[in-house]
Amino acid sequence: MVTLPLDGPPGDLTDRHAPATEAASGPHRPGTGPPTATPRPGTGSPAADAPERGPRKTVRRATAEIGALLPGLAVAAAAVGLSTSLSRVLPGVGSTVVAVVCGVALTNLGGLHRSLRPGLRFAARRLLRLAIVLLGLGIALPEVLALGWRALMVIAAATGGTFLATQWIGGRIGVGPRRSLLIATGVSVCGAAAVAAMHEVAGSDDDDVAGAVGVVVLYGSATIVVLPPLARLLGLTEHQFGMWAGASVHEVAQVAAIGAAAGAGVLTSAVVVKLARVVLLAPIVGLTSAALRRTAPVLPAGGPQATGAGRRPPVMPLFVVGFVAMVIARSAGVVPAEITQRLPEVTGMSLTAALFGLGTGVNLRELARGGRSLLLGGLATVLIGVVSLLGVLVVG
Repeated sequence: MVTLPLDGPPGDLTDRHAPATEAASGPHRPGTGPPTATPRPGTGSPAADAPERGPRKTVRRATAEIGALLPGLAVAAAAVGLSTSLSRVLPGVGSTVVAVVCGVALTNLGGLHRSLRPGLRFAARRLLRLAIVLLGLGIALPEVLALGWRALMVIAAATGGTFLATQWIGGRIGVGPRRSLLIATGVSVCGAAAVAAMHEVAGSDDDDVAGAVGVVVLYGSATIVVLPPLARLLGLTEHQFGMWAGASVHEVAQVAAIGAAAGAGVLTSAVVVKLARVVLLAPIVGLTSAALRRTAPVLPAGGPQATGAGRRPPVMPLFVVGFVAMVIARSAGVVPAEITQRLPEVTGMSLTAALFGLGTGVNLRELARGGRSLLLGGLATVLIGVVSLLGVLVVG
């Protein structure tokens, strides 16, 4: 929330109707009691008025700020309910993806009233950061480490290799560097949540976000259909198929859909491997932020971090620090089980509201020009699928 200055213009706290001076009212004789013209509260000196009027100003301004946020937040809450309901009848499509589509539809059909914008901006930034932090509480490092060092090497190679190669390919086929970065993050790490997290530090615009999320949805959904028959054709065991799905499929919801259809053995392996990829979100976003600070120290004036020209990317975004702290807290066992059981629902709602807010900033006319983004997303999906499959076959 923006902190507004509490100091008014010079003389703002000075009452123009102060009591007459002593010269006008006559001298006050000692021993005869107080002067007849006793200052009333609110009409005395600035020093006396400030403690009383200052808090009232703060309350009024805070109330006005909250009131400005409420319309947009109310619409975001309605979008969360709608997106959650639709995702239950659309296999492999998470509520976050549906929320982006709803946000895009709202703004491009002319339904985005200016009174909604403050609340939607709050959702797209503040709620997003909260959701990324809470995402860390769903990851227990002992479960991830139990995969073994060989499996972890496969995950790191597939994720890191795809992240770097996608950006290189994007530059060669004419995709902008910011959009290439978002597509690389979404395909290699964890879909829409990763795209939104990288958007916070990359200086990208909302059209870039929509393009990257669209790629994640399209090709991630395709893997739900393509991977199971390929796994049977290749003779993969349940454990191998689970590792392959977890190491290559973009969205958590898509991984869960594949695992649920293939059986409990596939589901367990797939989800744990997918969580290992989610852990890599923190170092990838943190290192990218540091690299952007070094190579492109000033973000574009319209970027998500920019409040004006000259704003630099953070050395380490605070929400990434919070994410790491939550992973450590969960792994140390200091978080009660009651909280961890409820957290996926809270995290999902926060992410859904945030991505709905981001979706309302998308211009479909601009997005329609991004055919090369589809090509880049397809190449990145094939790349991570091939690298992770080769790794799974070597590990066994």
